[in-house]
Amino acid sequence: MNLIEILRSIVINIKGNKSKVFLTTLGVIVGSLTIVLVLAIGNGSQASVEEQFASLSVGTIQIGSGFGRQGVERLNMEVVEAIKVDAPSIAKVAIMITSRGNVNFYNTSSQASIAGVTEDLKEINNLDLAYGEFITDENSAFNDRVAVIGMDIAELFFEEDVSEAIGSRITIEGRRYEIIGVLKRLGDSQIRGLSPDEGVFLPYDVAERYVVGRNANPNIIALAKDIHYVSSGIEEIQSILYTLYRDKSEQFMIIDAGSRLESAKASARAMTLMLFSVATVVLVVGGIGIMNVLFVSVKERTKEIGIMKAIGARKKDILLMFLFEAIIISGAGGFLGILSSTLIMPIMNHFQIRVIPSSFGYFLAFTFSVVIGTFFGYYPASKAASLNPIDALNYE
Repeated sequence: MNLIEILRSIVINIKGNKSKVFLTTLGVIVGSLTIVLVLAIGNGSQASVEEQFASLSVGTIQIGSGFGRQGVERLNMEVVEAIKVDAPSIAKVAIMITSRGNVNFYNTSSQASIAGVTEDLKEINNLDLAYGEFITDENSAFNDRVAVIGMDIAELFFEEDVSEAIGSRITIEGRRYEIIGVLKRLGDSQIRGLSPDEGVFLPYDVAERYVVGRNANPNIIALAKDIHYVSSGIEEIQSILYTLYRDKSEQFMIIDAGSRLESAKASARAMTLMLFSVATVVLVVGGIGIMNVLFVSVKERTKEIGIMKAIGARKKDILLMFLFEAIIISGAGGFLGILSSTLIMPIMNHFQIRVIPSSFGYFLAFTFSVVIGTFFGYYPASKAASLNPIDALNYE
């Protein structure tokens, strides 16, 4: 038998068992679909993690308070000044407090995130201004009622002409503030859970006095001179905290952005691997289904196999016929699974499940499908090829 005759025989058999073949292929379709979606979700998760940290340098160190059980100690400007003086590995340091409040401009009102910050936050978090200037330490020292707003807030209040924001006055919790700057759009980047696009930044002392209150729990963000200075910078900050707070310094947590980024990426990869394992199991189940169908097909076509062998079909021809059938069924299932994924992913994005498809995901899903079909199809194919022609012809 030549290859064309083998393929024609396979097509005739598949057409004669459409329902059975489709149900068999369904397992492969679901498995390949799951592989594509799992890798797409994994890519989306890692991209989201990277965007969350996009505004931070890998040399960034964050100090948080309130982790003790007895009496919560809070960070303050004294710690910031001590780090500036006694931590030579640190290039920049800023303190930040956050809250939410009502922001009004004439008849337009919005609930927004309010942050009290110091000057160095701009450079530490790579904040760029579309218009105006950022808050300075002098603004905080002189209690200037000035504000820098995110692009979303600017567009809400000033619509298309955002440049008009500079010099305008907004009302925050009943007090008026002059807008001195508008930040460029940053997308999904966040600073301590605050989206700069939707935030309003005030001088630290002003925010503490008029908006957040003195019971606020601030964070300190430091920037090492270089990635190689991060470890020494952490040790210097720990020493400063112990000097200022003694035993209560254990209440503070110090985390560098690089390790947080790697930890978040590792979590995303672990979740992707777990889901990928589930997809592999589904594909294996689909492969077992293909094997079962081929066994049934061998039984049903035993006499036909005997006739083919009697008229000159070789053992190799029978083996290839059943093996190619398994490969075609699994390959078709892989292709349909990939096709289904292109229809499902836009729906997932609509429901804010971020997915980023990749050619590697498509390749892996199709390859796995074909490999599973080949692996589980070989045994029944070899059984068919090994049938004795006389026994096959006498089979009832």
